[in-house]
Amino acid sequence: MTFLEHLEDLRKRLFLCFISIFVAIIPAYAFSKDIYRFLSRPLTRFLSEPMSFLKLTEPFMLYIKVSFLTALFVVSPFIFYQIWKFIAPGLYQKEKKYVAPFVLFTTVFFLGGAAFAYYVAYPFACRFFLQLGSDFKAVITVDQFFGLTVKMLVGIGLVFEMPTLIFFLSRMGIVTSKWMVKNFKYAVLGIFIIAAVITPSPDMVNQLIIAGPMMVLYGLSVLIALVFGRERKDRKARKEETSPAG
Repeated sequence: MTFLEHLEDLRKRLFLCFISIFVAIIPAYAFSKDIYRFLSRPLTRFLSEPMSFLKLTEPFMLYIKVSFLTALFVVSPFIFYQIWKFIAPGLYQKEKKYVAPFVLFTTVFFLGGAAFAYYVAYPFACRFFLQLGSDFKAVITVDQFFGLTVKMLVGIGLVFEMPTLIFFLSRMGIVTSKWMVKNFKYAVLGIFIIAAVITPSPDMVNQLIIAGPMMVLYGLSVLIALVFGRERKDRKARKEETSPAG
């Protein structure tokens, strides 16, 4: 494909993703209030009063954003499929057969990362900051809350894609376990930078809540690259070439 053909294909994939999200927003809006109550539970269970809003249109926009976030998670398998379709022209024919595992594992890890954020990281952060500000009256707006919610759920969900990404990159021979181990110190730096961006504050406690699982995921990715990467096949082929003929 030429450069212009790639741009046209990208436009097509983005358009399909947008349409899928738009279609999913319509039924999601009907349940947006229930979904909001579910999403806000990590925070509201520590509050004695409901959250506030500053603008008249803020509740309406909140439910639109809740519907959009819900639609994003619902259609995530289709979005990951469109990502695959975009990169597929640059793959070998034997590599294109991984479409089903790619969509499955990217979806599972994305939802798993969001679940980790919702059940572990976000409640801990909410409790930590509310206890820190216990000497003051908390006036939390729904807009501030939801912005942080999106940042945590989507950000950590994308971070959890690391093992899947490394699996396919290693199968294609782009990265190896040896290279990942060699550059471990840079990976640690990158992990803490990402954790600092995702977490709502610069304190080390909350950063470690995010960085810890990311370190585990990196270790898992190294193991995945070692077991499933092309380097294993290359070592086997070299061993067969150097072995004496039987």
